[in-house]
Amino acid sequence: MEYDVIVAGVGGMGSAAVAELADRGARVLGLDRASIPNDSGSSHGVNRIIRLAYMEDPAYVPLLRRAYERWRELETRLGETILIITGGIDAGLPDSATVRGALESCRVHDIEHEQLDADELMTRYPGFRVPGDFSAVYQPDGGFVLSERAIAGYAHLALAGGADLRGHEAVTAWQPDGDGVVVRTARGEYRARRLIVSAGAWASRLLPSLAELAVPERQVLMWSRTLRPERYAVGSFPVFILDVPEGRFYGFPEYGIPGFKLGLFHHRRERVDPDVWDRSVIEPEDEDVLRAGTRQYFPGADGPALTLKSCMFTNTPDEHFIIDRLPEAPQVVVVSPCSGHGFKFASAIGEIAADLALDGGTGHDISKFRLDRFTGVGSA
Repeated sequence: MEYDVIVAGVGGMGSAAVAELADRGARVLGLDRASIPNDSGSSHGVNRIIRLAYMEDPAYVPLLRRAYERWRELETRLGETILIITGGIDAGLPDSATVRGALESCRVHDIEHEQLDADELMTRYPGFRVPGDFSAVYQPDGGFVLSERAIAGYAHLALAGGADLRGHEAVTAWQPDGDGVVVRTARGEYRARRLIVSAGAWASRLLPSLAELAVPERQVLMWSRTLRPERYAVGSFPVFILDVPEGRFYGFPEYGIPGFKLGLFHHRRERVDPDVWDRSVIEPEDEDVLRAGTRQYFPGADGPALTLKSCMFTNTPDEHFIIDRLPEAPQVVVVSPCSGHGFKFASAIGEIAADLALDGGTGHDISKFRLDRFTGVGSA
């Protein structure tokens, strides 16, 4: 059978893309090397932060607003909760990149927010313990997306819309076929007008030109038993980014599985091969890194570890996304890698991927995410 679009990788971005393509009446095939959904990539572990006060760059905010709209649409279609609002905190020294960046996004886009000093932060949220010279940006729209439920939900919608989804069938090769593509797996050969590569840490396996632009990194999250559970419950505690000398910690109120969830961006800075690393191995040093942050800044959550999980970030050199058509093969669309901060955008990126595949362009401003910022070669 010939398809309109083949999607290689049905994780956060890919699941949203196959659902969107099916909604538009496209004949779409979604292929994943693992299960759909799975815990092999970047999107498991219950939830992912979403926030409008985006310290990374104000250019993300319009896309974020669209993502919020699309998450709410997904909730309506599924009849279940996907997006939970807790409020969000970005904290650090007043001149830290986190605080300055969050304030810049709020000012540029007129986002409702408050600026708190350290005492105000700890009074409002006694689960924090921060130095007295810290500042915090509070944004009431911050919260988290139920990432695993979202992927499963998009897969349900895609199947209901007529998409062909196949787990445990990795794309092994592809090649141009006139204006279309031929895609090969261990089980067969498929043809399509367009190919979307949303393979995360495996993107460079299919697109060798991304070898140094899409670098997988091991990341570990810890859920610790709360000693003061009332301080870390949804409704009592926000999602947060905390910029401290150890790095940038991020975390969540307790939800879904027991414990206070904490991570550190870039964790132990371990570059990994996604085909050979053992994601089940958690080392004592992994807990030590997160335990130090919990003990210092969240003492009410410094109970025994309940769960430790590993996943992968796939980082670009500037830690901004790649969303573009390949200059050498414009029938191929690449979405992500997202450098550890992309899942919140998946609902909108699925829409953009469908635009690029079916229409050749999109009404969303994705100029920041073009490949030519690295190569100097314009996309088609």
